[in-house]
Amino acid sequence: MRALVTQFGRFGAVGLVGLVIDVGVFNILRLTVLSPEALHEGPVIAKIISTSLAIIANWLGNRYWTFGKQRRPHWLLEALEFALVSIGGLLIALGCLWVSHYALGFTSVVADNISTNVVGLALGTAFRFTFYRLWVFGRHRPGSGAHTGAAAGVAPRVPLPAAD
Repeated sequence: MRALVTQFGRFGAVGLVGLVIDVGVFNILRLTVLSPEALHEGPVIAKIISTSLAIIANWLGNRYWTFGKQRRPHWLLEALEFALVSIGGLLIALGCLWVSHYALGFTSVVADNISTNVVGLALGTAFRFTFYRLWVFGRHRPGSGAHTGAAAGVAPRVPLPAAD
């Protein structure tokens, strides 16, 4: 249980860095070049850009710190899986933003931030942590550091020669 709490704490710290990137870039874009006045789809495009930058930062933090013992040598496959789960989290946040901004008509900067960076973030975080832990960095994955005994500090078993 202690390992899970530690891992979740690290996930939260990495996520906080990603949140600063996401919210900061979103609001800069939302208030300038991608405002609804400049471009109707501005808030959605701003969210896609800001979240994409945060995904890169989060992958690096989670790969090397949160799930460092479980990272796999095939970093490209791991990055693709991480991106897929992150896109799922992005879609959750975008769904919350879309419903609030377009379906309900709450178009202020505050409403956009609450829908995407509070409600969407909470739902997306639960989704991402679950799938990062169980799928992307799952201990069962071939090549996972935790999957092999050597990474866990246990000497690997060497098969004994067969007796004739």
